[in-house]
Amino acid sequence: MIGFLKPSAHREPLPDEKVDSAYRRLRLQVFLGIFIGYAGYYLVRKNFSLAMPYLVEEGYSKTDLGLALSGVAIAYGLSKFIMGSVSDRSNARVFMALGLFCSSLVMIFMGTVPFATSSVTVMFSLLLLNGWFQGMGWPPSGRVMVHWFSLGERGTKMAIWNVAHNIGGGMVGPIAILAMALFADWHAILYVHGFFAMAIAAFILLMVRDTPQSMGLCSIEKYHNDYPKAYDYSEAQEKELSARAIFLEHVLNNRLLWTIAFANAFVYLVRYGVLDWAPTYLAEAKAFSFADSGWAYAFYEFAGIPGTLLCGWMSDTVFKGRREPASILFLLLTLVCVLVYWKNPVGNPNVDIAMLIGIGFFVYGPIMLIGVHALDLAPKKAAGTAAGFTGLFGYVGGAVAANVVIGMVVDAAGWDAGFTLIATSCALAIVLIAIAWRTELHVLDD
Repeated sequence: MIGFLKPSAHREPLPDEKVDSAYRRLRLQVFLGIFIGYAGYYLVRKNFSLAMPYLVEEGYSKTDLGLALSGVAIAYGLSKFIMGSVSDRSNARVFMALGLFCSSLVMIFMGTVPFATSSVTVMFSLLLLNGWFQGMGWPPSGRVMVHWFSLGERGTKMAIWNVAHNIGGGMVGPIAILAMALFADWHAILYVHGFFAMAIAAFILLMVRDTPQSMGLCSIEKYHNDYPKAYDYSEAQEKELSARAIFLEHVLNNRLLWTIAFANAFVYLVRYGVLDWAPTYLAEAKAFSFADSGWAYAFYEFAGIPGTLLCGWMSDTVFKGRREPASILFLLLTLVCVLVYWKNPVGNPNVDIAMLIGIGFFVYGPIMLIGVHALDLAPKKAAGTAAGFTGLFGYVGGAVAANVVIGMVVDAAGWDAGFTLIATSCALAIVLIAIAWRTELHVLDD
């Protein structure tokens, strides 16, 4: 392991009278670091979608752009899994900042060098590289979360942190509108976001700290007297695990983790099938302007904020730590909104916007809870890899299908065929999460 990426060493314990104040201060500090930091990742992950209508005007087909965009999803899914394992054995602060800095450089290059958008192959390659660096965002955030926040509060805290997805994604549209207003050049949609994200990478270095023990504090389990029930916790689990132990003992042999990973693929197809194609779909099928599409794109993301918070609160409070029933309820409501969004006739823009808001409100909660569930099912030293495993399915399976398959299906058979695929995926996700719920109940009964 490169020296500056190694996990922080344990410090001498703080005096007892300083523990409470230090824990309160540092928990807020690291939370702000990973919250704003992960929002920054979204600025340079989803901005390419808003450049796609301009690339269509330059002669690229939806299949071409879907293939190019799939580079992000393919690399991100693989990176989230592989780099998740590296993250579990790295300093979260440095790891997360480095990934965002590199991702920013790729987007600035794509926006300032004409060669970068000269062909599908070049765009795919650069977006593939960007996707790899993007995979360095979630795993260190998960590592920070499981080290600084205990199991009984994690659903709610993760729901609040997950809002960073929506803040970052929601700011993509307004920043793109600002970039176009300032520079009157669609390439600015790429490089302006890159400069914003680069500044946020510096913020991560200032705020995030690796583990409580690296700051002279005891483990969060001991501090809160809150120990996990899904596996036997001991102080030995505060030691870093080998890659072999993480993969073979705690991830690949976990049947429940496999089930929710497959469900994640279908949920991500719904999420990105609606989101990534919204600017193009609204322009072509619903006669929206660029500005209207940009704001609708933002509303979709911002609507996920209250929805995610409500879903996390329900999983902790109403369903007593059960992740599946809240996910099923929210996905059923997502399906209803998808069907109305699809079938709404042209000329009713308020209905289209309302349904996009509804989809954003309901779909992000299950996405968040699948990540929380993955963290619940593995020891915290394997948290990044467990979450990366579900992310691998979500991106390489679901997001790639949303980019490539939907692009091909729409080119071949129209938007109705694309939305049939999205609706079916939503239904299949519900079925798989229900299977996981039943399986976990049987395990607990035994």
